[in-house]
Amino acid sequence: MKTIKGPAIFLAQFAGDNPPFNSLNDISRWGASLGYKGVQIPTWDSRLFDLKRAAESKPYCDEIRGILASNHVELTELSTHLQGQLVAVHPAYDEAFDGFAPECVHGNPSARQAWAVEQLKYAAKASANFGLRAHVTFSGALAWPYLYPWPQRPPGLVETAFDELAKRWQPILDVFDSVGIDLCFEIHPGEDLHDGITFEMFLERLGGHKRCNILYDPSHFVLQQLDYLEYIDIYHERIKMFHVKDAEFRPNGRQGVYGGYQPWLSRAGRFRSLGDGQVDFAAIFSRLAQYDFPGWAVLEWECCLKNSEQGAKEGAPFIARHIIQTAERLFDDFAKSGADSEGNRRMLGLARKGPIDAD
Repeated sequence: MKTIKGPAIFLAQFAGDNPPFNSLNDISRWGASLGYKGVQIPTWDSRLFDLKRAAESKPYCDEIRGILASNHVELTELSTHLQGQLVAVHPAYDEAFDGFAPECVHGNPSARQAWAVEQLKYAAKASANFGLRAHVTFSGALAWPYLYPWPQRPPGLVETAFDELAKRWQPILDVFDSVGIDLCFEIHPGEDLHDGITFEMFLERLGGHKRCNILYDPSHFVLQQLDYLEYIDIYHERIKMFHVKDAEFRPNGRQGVYGGYQPWLSRAGRFRSLGDGQVDFAAIFSRLAQYDFPGWAVLEWECCLKNSEQGAKEGAPFIARHIIQTAERLFDDFAKSGADSEGNRRMLGLARKGPIDAD
């Protein structure tokens, strides 16, 4: 069995304009000081990283590795959440999502999509240059505005959306396959891939593409009221990345899953700092260890109550406590009887005690 690597931290929610959050050197040193052994880098944040340069220059990747090594942390994975979102955007969200792309493609959905696809291809090459095994992104969404079937969805609407989604991602997945990198979709509300069934619909249209995999984040399943432990049982062969994020769901007589359009602080379902929510992390880490999860346990901090720096400080020891150092020998090895194959047959009454009379 494998021991999960970690703790690590996703830098997206911590990057900022003030030290130590405005450069990779400083923010990685800060993370290491809290006990993190790895960092996951958001590739859209130019204060920390240059994705195109990483795709085209191995010396630049060596420089990044050197910065991290000097601060005693590793690069766990790269992230293209924002760029992946732009691979598939329903027109209702065009204006809102333009902000994820350069100004030169604003108001031009086809140019924005082409830019996003190029970014994903850069990410595949950059990940290979770093010697990474996996990359995380969002799927984007074409069908999301039609999540709840009222008015009744016309026949074929969802199928057409998923056909198109798979068509857009197939060539990107092929690029990741060509460099030996797993592309992990964070299963997330707001994306067309938001639960197990939608992932299956997508995967089926891709012919079971071996590079189409999952970033597992239980917080999104708490808010959907989905069984996040059985999810691991069902999809463990496709789970290649793990965000450690907590959440709580406290419905009442006024609101439930949909949250009544309320801000995060007032919603029945909301994200929390590690240990403050309802996620059973002991069970999750056990399941992942059981199935030989090959990757890192990465903190993604999101909480509407607690300060981010307190959340980060508490997160590293929380993850470290939950990582299971998997067994190298069976707990009952002390009771080995030393039996061999013939001994096993004797114990079952199958050993021959003499010649058998053919008559």
